[in-house]
Amino acid sequence: MSHADDPLSVALFSEVFMVDQLARARLSKALPKGMELSHFSVLNHLARGNEEKSPAQLARAFHLTRGAMTNTLNRLEWAGHIHVRPDWDDARRKMISISPAGRRARDAAISAIAPILSEAVSEIGAERVRSTLPVLREMRIKLEGED
Repeated sequence: MSHADDPLSVALFSEVFMVDQLARARLSKALPKGMELSHFSVLNHLARGNEEKSPAQLARAFHLTRGAMTNTLNRLEWAGHIHVRPDWDDARRKMISISPAGRRARDAAISAIAPILSEAVSEIGAERVRSTLPVLREMRIKLEGED
């Protein structure tokens, strides 16, 4: 069978892409006014890691260009959700951390989207969802390695 004729792969990726699109749309609508999914993702990453990151590290973590990450960081800084300081070792670089206001915004976003996520998981069943995670994680790791 040729690669172009692989119905299993096509069906799998079609479902993954559609789930991604629908989840992003639902979550974007539920986020607090003015917050975009990209803003929430960066705030959540900074809050979970609880350590400063450079814009380049954040761009790599999200598989974005530095320009795209800079745009998101500028908007987060304007909103007061992050602190930006010079890197003391290399003044050309900046270091980013989440601010108290950013942590509150992230917590508000989590409160808004958690019920949507929980409802989806409970309707499908925790065990069935849990059983899909290793496959999805393995696919992500495989795709990350192909950059």
